[in-house]
Amino acid sequence: MSANNLKELVLPQSSKDWFVGDRFGMFIHFGLYALPARHEWVQSYEEITGSEYRKYFENFNPDLYDPREWARKAREAGMKYVVLTAKHHDGFCLFDSAYTDYKSTNTPYGKDLLQPFVEAFRAEGLRIGFYYSLIDWHHPDFTIDVFHPDRNHPDVARLNEGRDMKRYALYMRNQVTELLSRYGEIDILWFDFSYAHRDYKGLPGKGRDDWQSEELLKHVRSLQPDVIINNRLDLIDQPGYFPDITTPEQYQPRKAPLIKEQAVTWESCHTFSGSWGYFRDEDAWKSPEQLIKLLINTVALNGNLLMNVGPTGRGTFDHRADVALSAYGDWMKLHGRAIYGAEPSELSPPEGCRFTQKGNRLYLHVMDWPFRHIHLDGMAGKIAYAQFLHDASEVRWLSHEEEVDPNIGVAVPDGSMTLELPVRKPNVIVPVIEIVLSDR
Repeated sequence: MSANNLKELVLPQSSKDWFVGDRFGMFIHFGLYALPARHEWVQSYEEITGSEYRKYFENFNPDLYDPREWARKAREAGMKYVVLTAKHHDGFCLFDSAYTDYKSTNTPYGKDLLQPFVEAFRAEGLRIGFYYSLIDWHHPDFTIDVFHPDRNHPDVARLNEGRDMKRYALYMRNQVTELLSRYGEIDILWFDFSYAHRDYKGLPGKGRDDWQSEELLKHVRSLQPDVIINNRLDLIDQPGYFPDITTPEQYQPRKAPLIKEQAVTWESCHTFSGSWGYFRDEDAWKSPEQLIKLLINTVALNGNLLMNVGPTGRGTFDHRADVALSAYGDWMKLHGRAIYGAEPSELSPPEGCRFTQKGNRLYLHVMDWPFRHIHLDGMAGKIAYAQFLHDASEVRWLSHEEEVDPNIGVAVPDGSMTLELPVRKPNVIVPVIEIVLSDR
C-alpha cells in the first residue's frame, strides 16, 4: 500500500471530537483468566500449556453477568465510553465467532456476551469500543514467540512446523468483520499489540508484516470509516501514516505525547491495581486521591483516561473496583464540567495545582492544599468571579493594588491575583475553583 493510500486512512479530527470531549472511559478485561484470578497474562507467565489451560474454558460460567449493572456503574462513575476485550491474548472470544470453537457459546455459559453488553451500554448513553488482541496463543497458525506459553518447549521448531501467519492474519480480518458488522456502529477498535523487535531464542517478534497491518487497517476503514483505531499496529514509521490516537499505558506522561513531532489525540490507560484481569490476591490498589489525580493530570495535558475494571469469574465487579468507581462518581458528579470538553490552558498554574479550561471558564484543580492563599501570576484584572465548583461558594481574591490589612501581611505579587481560601480543605478529594475570566 502506498504512502498516499495510508494517508487516506487517517481519521479526520472532526471524527474524534466526541472522543476528546468525553475525556473519560471504562476499559474492561474479561475472559477465561478471571478463573485463575492471578493476572490476565497467567497463561504466558506460568507457561501453561493449551491442554492445561482448557480447564478454565470448561468451567467458564459467569452466571451473575449483568451488563446493565456494569453500564450503570460506568455511567455513575462519570465514564462516557467503554472498551471491552472481545478477544484477549489467550485467543478466547466473548462472541459467537464463526471462525473458532474457542468462544463463550461453547462454554458452560453458552451465550454471546457482546450483544447484551452493547445493548446495555448504549442504553446508558455510553459509546462502544472493542479491544481485539493481535496475539493469539490458542490459534494453530500463530507461531510461537517470546510471549507464547510454549516458548521454552524443548522442541519449539517442531511445534512451529506448518504454522502460517498469513492464514492467521486472514482469521483476524474475518473476526474483525464480525465485530464491525454484527453490533451496529462501533466507536473504537483497540488493537493490542506489536513487538517486532522482541526476539527470543531465535524466535522473532511480531509486527506489521505478521498482522498484515496495512491490509487490516484498510479493511476496518471499509467496514466502518469513522471508527477510532489506536496506534499498536506497528505502522508508526510508515510514510503517510498517523494514528487516530496514541495510548501510553500505566504511566503518567509529563507532557502531551507527540507523534512525528506533531500533536496527537491521546488516551492513557490505567488499572485500579497492578493487573488488567481480575486478580484476587493483588493488593497494589490505587487510593481515591491517586485515581482522581490521574484523571486531572491527563485532561490537563489534553488527554483521555481509560480506567480498567477486571470482573470476577462470575461476572461481577470486585468490591474494591466498586469502591474505586464510587470515588470517581462522587467527584465527577460535582466536578464533571472541569473535565468534559475541557482542554489545557495557556496559563501556567501555581505550584501544586493544575489548570483545565473551557471557554471563559478556567478550572483550578488544587492538588496540594495550601495555607489560606494561592497566587495566580499574571492574572491581575482577568478574574470576573471565582467559586468552588463542588458547592458554588464564592472564593474572594486580592490584587496587588488593593490595600491589605498590615496585621495579616498578605503580599500580593505585582500583576497577580491572590485567592483567599479556607484553612481547612473542603471535603472533596481534589477541590476545584471555577474562575470566570473577565472579557475586558
